[in-house]
Amino acid sequence: MAPGSTRPTSRDVAQAAGVSQAAVSLVLGGKWRGRVSEPTARRVRQAAEELGYRPNLAARNLRLGRTRTVLLVVPALTTEFFAGVYTGAARVAAAHGFGVVLYPSPEGIGPAKDPFASAQAALDGVIASSMAADALTAIRGGQLPLVMLDSDPAGSPGAAATVNLDIADAVRRIAEHLLGLGHRRYLHLAADVPSWTFAVRARELAARLTTAPGTTLHTARAPLTIDGALAAAQAALTRPGPRPTAIVCDDDKLAAGAYKALRRLGLRIPDDISVTGLDDLALATAIDPELTTVRLDAEQFGERGMRALLAVLEGREPERGDIPVELVVRASTAPPPAD
Repeated sequence: MAPGSTRPTSRDVAQAAGVSQAAVSLVLGGKWRGRVSEPTARRVRQAAEELGYRPNLAARNLRLGRTRTVLLVVPALTTEFFAGVYTGAARVAAAHGFGVVLYPSPEGIGPAKDPFASAQAALDGVIASSMAADALTAIRGGQLPLVMLDSDPAGSPGAAATVNLDIADAVRRIAEHLLGLGHRRYLHLAADVPSWTFAVRARELAARLTTAPGTTLHTARAPLTIDGALAAAQAALTRPGPRPTAIVCDDDKLAAGAYKALRRLGLRIPDDISVTGLDDLALATAIDPELTTVRLDAEQFGERGMRALLAVLEGREPERGDIPVELVVRASTAPPPAD
């Protein structure tokens, strides 16, 4: 760091990376392609990140004609998952001299209002969750690069790239775990949200369970709230016919509602019924017994989304492949009770 300086400068980054200040300016300004080698660009970014270098955005914006601002559109700030997505995206953005504006799309009141008088004048790009797609219809600037998260790669018109967690594999892992324990009667507590990610969960669960002889699957839809899940699960569990031995929930919040419904009905977890979630939120270890679920790395999700947008802005091909997930087995699942 320069003598007497309280924050790193571009000269410090240049010295750490062993390059000129001009090279640092090109790399961190996104104009290095064809002028600086890829290994050198990586070295500059690493040095900037390690030093905690933050460029003078106002001066750079004037030079480059860019705002270096990205809009991140999410459904709502009601769970820690989207906070993690923002954290990951902002971390990568900051290392490249970008800022991230977080815009939650209001739930239940239709398309969101345009957060800017003109998106083209205020933004360099947009990252959006498929669950907040309605908000995009009100944000002008159709020429802006768009990266969709948790979205159908074949059905995202206008998107320059899509970034997904391996949701299909998450559901398969849950199904394999429960089938391995011997469960054959299932209740799917499904999120009542018209979104690609929840359609994938329903499709994959049905596809896997139908390959196992003697399985039955009943679906109950619920709002993405604990109270909504409680009501839907209680209604499904009291309908006529054999009771399910396992409840597969589309996310951990729905699983918490299922827990409450089971306790109201005097049923024990997992002795009478096993329960699974999906997300691995802090809630999963706060409820008793702790919840078997699938861990989705929200911060990595946000990082990949931001890196994809940066690649698009620089004319590079975004990284391909879904982000891996991890089954976390806890005390909410066990073999079914003997009939």
